[in-house]
Amino acid sequence: MKRTVILSILLLNLLFSFSQTANKLITDEKGNELLLGEISKFDLTKNTFNTWFSKNYDDYLVNKGIAKQLKDSLNQYEIKAFLGTWCGDSKKEVPRFYKVLEAAKFPENQLQVIAVNSTKEAYKQSPDGEEKGLNIHRVPTFIFYKNGKEINRIVEHPKETFERDMLTIVSKNKYTPNYMAANYMYNLLNSKTINSLKMEESILVPRLAEFVKGSRELNTFGYSILRSNQIEKALYIFDLNTKIFPYKYNVYDSLGEAYFETKNYTEALKNYYKVLSLKPDDKNAREMVDKITKL
Repeated sequence: MKRTVILSILLLNLLFSFSQTANKLITDEKGNELLLGEISKFDLTKNTFNTWFSKNYDDYLVNKGIAKQLKDSLNQYEIKAFLGTWCGDSKKEVPRFYKVLEAAKFPENQLQVIAVNSTKEAYKQSPDGEEKGLNIHRVPTFIFYKNGKEINRIVEHPKETFERDMLTIVSKNKYTPNYMAANYMYNLLNSKTINSLKMEESILVPRLAEFVKGSRELNTFGYSILRSNQIEKALYIFDLNTKIFPYKYNVYDSLGEAYFETKNYTEALKNYYKVLSLKPDDKNAREMVDKITKL
């Protein structure tokens, strides 16, 4: 009897481990294969992923001289990489990133790679929540840690090449990742109250306007925190974006969507009307106005 119970437990554990592995691979509503959760290079060389991974890996020529310089210093770091197997930038950059790491003899056990989702409900999130608290608003994002502390990151794509960007980071030279405005606002939201930030908007808005990469930068950041259920912060970011880009219809559309999801239909309607004032033929805004009116 005892042996039967032990055998049953072992079989259940085995089945559970297989299900955990299988759960990494899903199919979206359009029939596309996606990976979710912690993955490895091996996962990216199977199924439909190998089509883009192998091509971009093989096509990339590593600067061997810089890779050689990286060998002694890069291995003092741990790296967390976040990607989306649905994302064009991830498909292009992640294979290159792997090739550079291999040329620099980076220890595989010091790399953690996490695939995130693209659905509205789990936007840039992984099943086990590894992205929480790490400001993953763009993918791919590569975070470099030393002694457990984040030193720097490469966001979406390198500023020069992976080899040169990594060398700058490990050489402790000044390196500023892409999307400064989103990173700046993330730090402000974690160090100040929203009320205090609103009082500083006369200074904050022109400051952000100088280095923000278009209206989509803060919009994307806003959605990443909205989907992580930080409603008040997301509304603030979307509203702030309308003040930086008052003539862009998409910023009002995002603010309207956020208000709609919080059931503040009056504010949602106001923002969708603003969209229509800037883009009278906007189909989504018209549909949302009709939907809210019925509600």
